[in-house]
Amino acid sequence: MKIAMVSSEIVPFAKTGGLADVVGSLSAALERIGHQMTLIMPAYRAVLQGGFAIDDSGMRFSVPVSDRQIEASVFRARAGSNITVYCIRADRYFDRAFLYGSPEGDYPDNAERFVFFSRAALEVLRHEPVDMLHCHDWQSAPAIVFLKAQPERYAECRAAKTVLTVHNLGFQGIFPSSQWPLLNLDRSLFTPQFLEFYGNINFLKGGLVYADKITTVSPSYAQEIMEKEQGFGLEGVLRGRRRDIVGILNGVDYSQWDPQNDPYIAKPYGAANLRAKRNCKKALQRTFGLPEKSDLPLIGMVSRLTSQKGLDLIEKILDPLMQSDLQMTILGTGEPRFEELVIAAAARHPQKFAARIGFDEALAHQIEAGADFFLMPSQYEPCGLNQMFSLRYGTIPIVRAIGGLKDTVEDFDAERGTGTGFVFAPYDPQALLDAVHRALQAFREKRSWTALQRRTMNKDFSWDRSTRRYDELYRELLKG
Repeated sequence: MKIAMVSSEIVPFAKTGGLADVVGSLSAALERIGHQMTLIMPAYRAVLQGGFAIDDSGMRFSVPVSDRQIEASVFRARAGSNITVYCIRADRYFDRAFLYGSPEGDYPDNAERFVFFSRAALEVLRHEPVDMLHCHDWQSAPAIVFLKAQPERYAECRAAKTVLTVHNLGFQGIFPSSQWPLLNLDRSLFTPQFLEFYGNINFLKGGLVYADKITTVSPSYAQEIMEKEQGFGLEGVLRGRRRDIVGILNGVDYSQWDPQNDPYIAKPYGAANLRAKRNCKKALQRTFGLPEKSDLPLIGMVSRLTSQKGLDLIEKILDPLMQSDLQMTILGTGEPRFEELVIAAAARHPQKFAARIGFDEALAHQIEAGADFFLMPSQYEPCGLNQMFSLRYGTIPIVRAIGGLKDTVEDFDAERGTGTGFVFAPYDPQALLDAVHRALQAFREKRSWTALQRRTMNKDFSWDRSTRRYDELYRELLKG
């Protein structure tokens, strides 16, 4: 079937997080099983100046935004074997240094930018009709609203079925009611049944109300978001659509994340050749300026430095943690207070703790390969990819039993010789510290430790299973 994926970011063209990875990998996997894929994204400065092979499609149109008509042109690139990627160009919105905002905060015209993008995506589909419109997160959710609420405007694609994937419900696209005219929708839709949300406009809510099906990026997260703790005010809407919500676990692109063929790491290795992992550990210790001790357990972390990712728990256990015989490395950016926390910890414990503020793709791979453990104590985690990368690299995850972490990591049981990581449940610093101590104890039992590493490396979280589930979902929709 013909499927259009609409997303505000797609690998390799533009990326701020896992959304881009997932859309790029899932689209390629769907193409491999025979679907005709079209991808639509903004033509950011990073896309136009990124050295990609891009040509002008010749497509031109204007898009209504409030009482204005905004001109757009469409550039074309390729992904996968033969996936067309349409990049919508409007420099007034997308010729900027960042995708969603500067370090000082979100761009103040984000509502206007993504209203424009969503309508422009539908204009592309008027030229290239599809069977399935699959939108991702709040930035493209309005496309589903516009298609369903104004079918006469988009007659060429009104028959398309719609799917909205929620990658992180914590980000909803909430804007003041004063921006309602931007949407060019009837005022009757600014009600609690549709897009109104505590007096504001909620882009994601509109998509949740109108989409034919809703997916989340793990089965557990599909259930968690229907409860108040993780519903972020939308739990009632989601419970009302319970029958239409499906949790499908994200997959891993093992062509990019496999220690046997990873170009970024010091030495390739696999389950049958774990000795070479020591070379990766020494190289990582050297990179971070830590003592090169193979017998000292090394905990790695690659993360946004935010409360969602459990940095407040780490803050509370950092001093007792540093009293243990271990090393720790962190790579990431985020809230200033947590950036300052890890920089200060590195200054206080230069032999044990090292941090890099920023993002470095090569170093992220090197941490996965060189660390003994990978830490993810998230407050909530829709899916998470790093724990699945870690399993393939024999780098044992220490995770909280939440969302996709719960779905992918099984708690270690030394007596049974089962499990793939160290799991704790309460969002509590002592529970995290206990899990770390259990992990350090397991590291000292070398025979069972090696068996644990090999067990994790044989786990398969490739896109194949998830792709089949999406394929089933699409076919169910077309039959219905």
